[in-house]
Amino acid sequence: MTAPPAEVLRQLAASGLLRSLRPLDSSAGTEVIRDGRHLVNFASNDYLGLARHPAIEAACIEGVQRFGAGSTASRLVCGTLPPHRALEEVLAAAKQTEAALTFSSGFATALGVVPAVVGKADFIVLDKLCHACLVDAARLSGATLRVFPHNNLDKLARLLRSIRAKSATARILVLTESVFSMDGDLCPLREIVDLTEAHDALLLLDEAHAIGVLGDHGMGLADALGLQTRVTFQMGTLSKAVGLAGGYLAASREWIDLLVNRARSFIFSTAPPPAIAHAAITSLQLIGSREGCERRATLRSHLAAFQHASGLLANHSTPILPIGFGSSEAALSASAALENHGLLVPAIRFPTVPRGTARLRISLSAAHSSAAIGRLAEKTQGLKTQAKSIP
Repeated sequence: MTAPPAEVLRQLAASGLLRSLRPLDSSAGTEVIRDGRHLVNFASNDYLGLARHPAIEAACIEGVQRFGAGSTASRLVCGTLPPHRALEEVLAAAKQTEAALTFSSGFATALGVVPAVVGKADFIVLDKLCHACLVDAARLSGATLRVFPHNNLDKLARLLRSIRAKSATARILVLTESVFSMDGDLCPLREIVDLTEAHDALLLLDEAHAIGVLGDHGMGLADALGLQTRVTFQMGTLSKAVGLAGGYLAASREWIDLLVNRARSFIFSTAPPPAIAHAAITSLQLIGSREGCERRATLRSHLAAFQHASGLLANHSTPILPIGFGSSEAALSASAALENHGLLVPAIRFPTVPRGTARLRISLSAAHSSAAIGRLAEKTQGLKTQAKSIP
């Protein structure tokens, strides 16, 4: 019999895994107020500092004035409004694909796309550290699921060979992320693309934490490596560096047309607010502009300054900085210590990360001041003796 809620909550508390909502007393930003305390925010995914950019805020307000506060219906009924189509055209051009489709969130994108692409007769091969949305979507699809150790190309190659040896016609979908959300490391994308092509497999690349951050045009790892035209499905979100909300998938026109007919999270959801879509166009244009390049340069400068001053994560290349502690209790204690110094750095625990790999997750933003980066480096230096490497 399933334990009653009170017992489950007690067990979570006893294991250091109980969570609760702690709302801010201020708006989001690099400096926030929580429980009356002023904190420098190193917890958000607003990597370029665009969530409060005046031009994007103005575009959102204009979108409400022109198109209303809500879409009123699903896209297939009467909820497709001019900003939705315009945003998808901008995304397709930026991602070098024939078309794109937007969803209410990144999670909804995965849950709609993966089961629409593969089914019971097919196979999914995914990285062990893929985000929960990809794992849940894979399970929902009914396809046979195979998992390879994180970034292990040899195991991926063996799995693809084995599946192809058994079936020359089964559809194989490989799932991975360009920047892994809890480790901040990159997938070996060029090699993965080569393997999927060699075994006639499809590739879905989740660029959620790479868009805005990587690439000459800020369009992610596939952009940085010149591989956009070789990735079957480029998935991402508008809720991180883009500074807004929603998810998207960029692909060929045929795949997008199929998703319009098969992706249940798209078909049966009210369309995202048109004002968000309208503002996202401004944000994407800004990301690809000179200002976007300057913000990415500032972000890289902050990363280098933190690494030099703290002596931590010297070879890291993204603004997601994990400091491992192992136990949930140790990570929570380190987070509380930093909060006492006015720094908001979250403790990440199971099930977000595997058991025994609890950590602090630092997120840098181009909007942080150099002084804030220096203060963070100084205070995290004292944690080095407690920190453990993350497998």
